[in-house]
Amino acid sequence: MRLRTLTLAAASGTALLAAGLLPAHASAAPESVREGTVSAADLLAKVTSCSQISNGKYKTDDETSATVPVCGKNGAVFWKADMDIDCDGQRTANCNEDRDPWYQDDTAFHQSDGKPLNAETLPYVVVPSTSSIWNYTNAGIKGGGVVAVIYNNKVEYAVVGDTGPSKIIGEASYATAKALGIDPDPETGGAESGVTYILFKNSKVSPIESHSAAVSLGDQLAKQFIANN
Repeated sequence: MRLRTLTLAAASGTALLAAGLLPAHASAAPESVREGTVSAADLLAKVTSCSQISNGKYKTDDETSATVPVCGKNGAVFWKADMDIDCDGQRTANCNEDRDPWYQDDTAFHQSDGKPLNAETLPYVVVPSTSSIWNYTNAGIKGGGVVAVIYNNKVEYAVVGDTGPSKIIGEASYATAKALGIDPDPETGGAESGVTYILFKNSKVSPIESHSAAVSLGDQLAKQFIANN
């Protein structure tokens, strides 16, 4: 998990726009494409208001103010934030020291064979490390837990795969971003806002590296979430 600054992200984006290498707006995934049977609209309709369970709020980047609370619902917690790109874990073509200035070769949670997770191929989400603001384990959130990540009317199921700074929230793996139509570049990519993370309590994908298992369990839990809220 890296610490990203808005200055670097803005400067990089401006340079690329000026060079004509990036469109002014990130490309959106087709609205009809989604994982599972529950729509983004149905999930978002259940998280319009926040019953704050965190003791304070989180920043989305080093240079921003703390504005993001962790909210509680029946069977889940959620937050609405940005998405920074986590490329930590196994070295791959797109996740390594050359591509990511903040790269680390490990993740907080590991595959069934003991290896770090693969950020380029596995959709996973980063949770803030335990602090006085919030303790994710006390809320029933654990490594391998299922997360519904929603952006631009698309739902992507991911697992809780890494932990990050104790005061920053809003980060997911290269694979999560790519699946949602967000630029996955670990240095210049991500989304500045508009990402909703719904983490299902007391869930666990086994093995953690099986995305198909995450989708299957996630769809089941999303249906329960809709019914119970």
